[in-house]
Amino acid sequence: MKKIYCVLVIVLAIAGIQACKKIIPSVPEDNEILDGPVEGLKTAEQARFLNGDIGFNDQVFTVSNGLGPVFVATSCGSCHAGDGKGHPFTTLTRFGQTDSTGNSYLLQGGPQLQNKAIPGYTPEQIPAGATSSKFTPPANTGLGFLSALSDAQIMSNADPMDNDADGISGVPNYISAPAYFYPKWYHQSYNGKYIGRFGKKAAAIDLMQQTVNAYNQDMGITSSYFPTDAFSGEIIQPEVDEKTILDVVFYLRTLKAPVQRDVDNAEVIEGMNIFTTIGCAKCHTREWTTPNSDIAALSNKTFHPYTDLLLHDMGTELDDNYTEGMASTAEWKTPALWGVGLSPGSQGGGYFLLHDGRAHSIQEAILLHGGESLMSRNSYLQLTSQEQQLLVKFLESL
Repeated sequence: MKKIYCVLVIVLAIAGIQACKKIIPSVPEDNEILDGPVEGLKTAEQARFLNGDIGFNDQVFTVSNGLGPVFVATSCGSCHAGDGKGHPFTTLTRFGQTDSTGNSYLLQGGPQLQNKAIPGYTPEQIPAGATSSKFTPPANTGLGFLSALSDAQIMSNADPMDNDADGISGVPNYISAPAYFYPKWYHQSYNGKYIGRFGKKAAAIDLMQQTVNAYNQDMGITSSYFPTDAFSGEIIQPEVDEKTILDVVFYLRTLKAPVQRDVDNAEVIEGMNIFTTIGCAKCHTREWTTPNSDIAALSNKTFHPYTDLLLHDMGTELDDNYTEGMASTAEWKTPALWGVGLSPGSQGGGYFLLHDGRAHSIQEAILLHGGESLMSRNSYLQLTSQEQQLLVKFLESL
C-alpha cells in the first residue's frame, strides 16, 4: 500500500511540474530581448543601472509631480517599450525649421509638438507655415557603445566631397553644445560645435543632451540642466532631480547591445554577403571597436551596430522639409540596424520602420531608399527573389 501511495505521489508531483511549465512562461533567451545591462558592470554600477531603470521605466509623471502642462508622454518607457522602437501612437512631431539657418518657430512651441495637455490647458498645434516631420522613437539598446566612440573614428568614414566617387558622401551633423556639456577627450570642437550622434538627424551630441531634451520636450519636465518650461518659456524650479537624470543617462549608456540570432545559419550568412555586395554596408557600417571609456565594461569592445553615425542624403521620397542642426531636409543619420528583427515585439506585432514608421516591412524600407542609397536600392531590385529573401532573413536576424 505504501509503495502504491509513493508511486501516486511521484506521479502527481510530475504532473504538477508539467502543469507549472505550461502555466509559468519560460525565461526568454538573451537574443530575444533588447533590455538588460552590458556584461561586466561592477556591483555599484549594477545598482546604478537598476536606479536608472526605475527612473526610465517606472517613474510616471502626473500633475502632482510636474507633468506638462503640455506634453507627449508621461514616462520615458511609454515610448520605448522593452527599450525597443516606438509605435505610431508614440511617434513625435518636430516642426518649424526648413533649412540650416535656424528654427523661427521656437517661440511658438517648436521644435517639438506637445499634442497633449493636462486639464485646463490646450495641446499645441503646428503653426501656419511651419514644416513638420514625424519621428518614431528609436530603440535604446547599445547606445553606450556608440557614445564611447571617438569623433576621429566617426570622421574616418566621412567623405563630404565624395572623393572615392562611389556616390556616397556621409557628413557629420555639427551641433551647438548646451551650457552643461563638458567635452570628453574624444570630442573635437568644430567652430565651437560638436558631432551629433543621437536622434534621427544626429541632433544630440551625447546621451545627457538626448535625455534632458526628452524630459523637457516629451514630458514637460524641467531639470537643472534644462529649466525652461516648454509651455510658458519661463525658468522654473527643476521638476526632476539631478540624480535621476544622471542615473537614467547611466542606464542608457549601459544597456546591452542587441544579440544577433542564427549567426551560423548558412542562409543568414549568405544574406549578409549580399548586404555587403550591393553596397548597404557602405553606410550601415558593421563593426566598430570602442577606445578606453570611463565605464570599464564599455572599454575596448568590438560591436556590430550597422551604422556610421553620419548624415546621408536619402532623396526626395524621404525629404520632409524639416531639419535640425546643419542637416539638410533630405539628410538623415544612418540608423543602427542591430535589433531591427526584434522591432515587432515593441511595435505591436508589425514593422514601423524608417524615421517616421512609414515602412511596414523591411523590403518596403529598402525600396524607399533614394539619394546616396539609390544604387544599393537598384542593386536590390536586380537580385533574384530568393536573394532578396536571403537579405531580409539576414536583417531579421539582427
